[in-house]
Amino acid sequence: MKAEYQAFINDLSRVVDNARIITDPLRTLAFGTDASFYRLIPQAVVMVDNESEVVQLLLLAAQHKVHVTFRAAGTSLSGQAVTDGILVRLSANWNGSEVLDNGARIRLQPGVVGAHANRKLLPFQRKIGPDPASINACKIGGIVANNASGMCCGTAQNTYQTLASMRLVLADGTRLDTADPASREAFRKAQPELIQALEQMRDEVAANDTLNQRIRKKFAIKNTTGYSLNALLDFNDPIDILMHLMVGSEGTLGFVSEVIYNTVEEHAFKASALLMFADIELTSKAVTALSTAPVAAVELMDRPGLRSVQDKPGMPPYLKELGDDVACLLVEVRGCTAAELDQKLTAVILALEPFDCLYGKEFTTDAATCQLYWNIRKGLFPAVGAVREKGTTVIIEDVAFPVEALAPAVLELQSLLRKYRYDEAIIFGHALSGNLHFVFTQNFTDPAEIQRYADFMDEVCVLVVGRYDGSLKAEHGTGRNMAPFVEMEWGAQAYDLMWRIKEAFDPKGILNPDVVLTRNLRSHIENLKPIPEADDLVDPCIECGFCEPVCPSRNLTLTPRQRIVVMRELKRQEREGKNADYEQLLGDFQYMGIDTCAADGLCSTACPVYINTGDLARKLRSQRNAGHAGTAQWLADHFEGVSCGTRTGLKMVDVTRSVVGDTVLEAVSKVATAVSFGKLPTWHNAMPQAADKQEPAHIPAASSDLVYFPSCASRAMGPAKQDADQRSLQQVTLELARKAGLTLGQLDDQDGHCCGMPFESKGHFAQADELREKLNQALLKASDNGRIPVLIDTSPCVFRMSQKLDPRIQLLDPIRFANQYLVPRLDIQPTDDRVAVHVTCSTTKAGLGNELIELAKACSTQVVVPEEITCCGFAGDKGFVIPELNASALKPLKGQVQECKEGISTSRTCEIGLAKNSGIPYHSMFYLLDRVSSPRKG
Repeated sequence: MKAEYQAFINDLSRVVDNARIITDPLRTLAFGTDASFYRLIPQAVVMVDNESEVVQLLLLAAQHKVHVTFRAAGTSLSGQAVTDGILVRLSANWNGSEVLDNGARIRLQPGVVGAHANRKLLPFQRKIGPDPASINACKIGGIVANNASGMCCGTAQNTYQTLASMRLVLADGTRLDTADPASREAFRKAQPELIQALEQMRDEVAANDTLNQRIRKKFAIKNTTGYSLNALLDFNDPIDILMHLMVGSEGTLGFVSEVIYNTVEEHAFKASALLMFADIELTSKAVTALSTAPVAAVELMDRPGLRSVQDKPGMPPYLKELGDDVACLLVEVRGCTAAELDQKLTAVILALEPFDCLYGKEFTTDAATCQLYWNIRKGLFPAVGAVREKGTTVIIEDVAFPVEALAPAVLELQSLLRKYRYDEAIIFGHALSGNLHFVFTQNFTDPAEIQRYADFMDEVCVLVVGRYDGSLKAEHGTGRNMAPFVEMEWGAQAYDLMWRIKEAFDPKGILNPDVVLTRNLRSHIENLKPIPEADDLVDPCIECGFCEPVCPSRNLTLTPRQRIVVMRELKRQEREGKNADYEQLLGDFQYMGIDTCAADGLCSTACPVYINTGDLARKLRSQRNAGHAGTAQWLADHFEGVSCGTRTGLKMVDVTRSVVGDTVLEAVSKVATAVSFGKLPTWHNAMPQAADKQEPAHIPAASSDLVYFPSCASRAMGPAKQDADQRSLQQVTLELARKAGLTLGQLDDQDGHCCGMPFESKGHFAQADELREKLNQALLKASDNGRIPVLIDTSPCVFRMSQKLDPRIQLLDPIRFANQYLVPRLDIQPTDDRVAVHVTCSTTKAGLGNELIELAKACSTQVVVPEEITCCGFAGDKGFVIPELNASALKPLKGQVQECKEGISTSRTCEIGLAKNSGIPYHSMFYLLDRVSSPRKG
């Protein structure tokens, strides 16, 4: 490490806990990676907890002359969030939000995910203006720093236009809250030189008609190239100018610690159409006609783009029949009322009258069809990434043309892509704004290929700027990618003004150098990210980061993207020669990459190319645990004895507790945990007691309404000692069924059966499949070859079984069983007690989350669904042996459910961790439904 950085870290450690100053090779590599195609490894990564730490960090950075880059979610595409200096990341403490003025405004800290802000606003039928495609992953800090827009917000509803106020920290540590008059006045006194510089630049622009008109023209279309010079025209007060210059400055002018947005309306009524045109020129002309019509979004897609998704499940069959020149528009119209929507649709159809469409001009309000159309659009970028040649990078460029020039510009862009042999390239974009994205794959390991890319980008710049005076970056930010071309787009006068802004805000040049502005004209082709092969399971990863918000280990160790980054580096070193840090990387990856992966698969639901990083973790565990295959086989062969042994072990703990008491038992178990190096769990009062052994009901198949197979967990684990209801889940299920007039048959030898999930999670695939097949045959027989539905009382088991068992077997998740078989047969009197609902990973993947929540609402008048809780991180037995994963995943839970009387879920092991980390009892939803129901009369 460079001496100045070591000195900086030594001083910073007096301000920030050492645990949050990261210098090890694994995490600096993993945390230093963003979604762009650039790779710089930071000297250190610092996790800041609050604004005061940011102030102290910036003061020390200026003192030691080290570079600082701020990072929110790292979904940026242009290289603005990577550094070889100090990378500053936000801890989980930057997640504050507050809805103001009945939804008209919202206060947000930079760590809030954009989609989470919109969920807060949904009850008010409002949303934030920016709507980037990455809104489910990107954070407010990045949305502001890049002036992100998206498919519907255009130039009217981006951050610049909808910003009410901002709290910020400058490079010298000065703070400013633009909503506070006292703070504004104090800032004027503390920063007279900056105030004077802003006033002088404002007056110069106002007096220079040529520059004035240049700025207005550039921001008439989407533009994130360079700084927001329009602030010098749009505002008079230098503090308002300063606040709007911060928007889109990509962390080069200061740190944004809070914003208040003026929100926009979320229309209740929407209609969409997928319109096919004979060629892209006609498509582009239709865009021009729609530019004055009352449309909310117009998305253009070329034929190669449609071809890239035509074989995906659910796509309209006619996509395969389209000619080579066809292009399409996805058009959406919105209204506050049905009448307003109809009125707008009439005007839109009138605007389209001169244009022939291959499959008509039908608009639909059907939500499923509209979602299908948008899935086509959103699937374009990842579709290219998923099929790219191994070792190549997927690049998405982002330009804008004046709408009236869109047709010829698209044709020239297509010609340019063909000239440089980017035959796989696709073009799509927010056509209403003249904003086009083009996606192609690039090999950055061959100098000749790098030169091809450089030459291509030179010609792109000539096309966009020289021929059409468009924007080289419409919404993805300048970053490193377009910094060498800012002067080319803007001209010398405006470019000089931008450098004056940078020097006024950051005179020592410590903030994110070579981003937005650079003197290095080759920065766009330097520090290019390698994408080496690692494993077929994860090679399609484009490192976008969309997976990160749903990962339970995101605030403890690594996210799926980061696991893949490290895996790629390990494989690269194994092939090309091991570096000095290889052994440390490998050793650290065991815990951070493999052991703390919950393998819940939620990452695949957020991943645009459907990668399940849990599959990789299980594969690596299988390789590590190969030496224990004999033990695994013995356990599988003697599973009935193992089941009984588990109950016996829990009974012994129960007896010990009754003799020595809670305090002594917990203390002794902590010692046992330490001595066993974490192999034995630490006891706590949410731990289950032994379930009473239930003899299976011997009911012939012909007399059964359903077959009931209790999971291993519900057969072994009863309620916790302090739970009000001491019945086992198996007892509750059988009694609830009897109340509903249902007869449940069971396997005579159910203790000898398992779906195999405990073995699969450890990587013992052969033993897992052996148990699964044994259960498969037993359930086929018991269900009369699938005639009788089979109830499983635990969602994770149902999910595995639905993927692995004979498809004739009709499996019922507890949620579907309750809604289809119990609720219609019961009278329910909902309780007024507040009830928390946890939707398990398997429930989410099965698409049953809303059904569980609605079931809870039928049972309680007050239902709480905690925010930002995805997977609980208990992950089978990990909650016992790696409790920190469970604690980290559920850190926000306690504050959200403290007024709840109980929590419900559909997984016995998850409920243990939920109870431990929330302070309230959690149990199966069957307990609640049983308590509030009675047999339906008649």
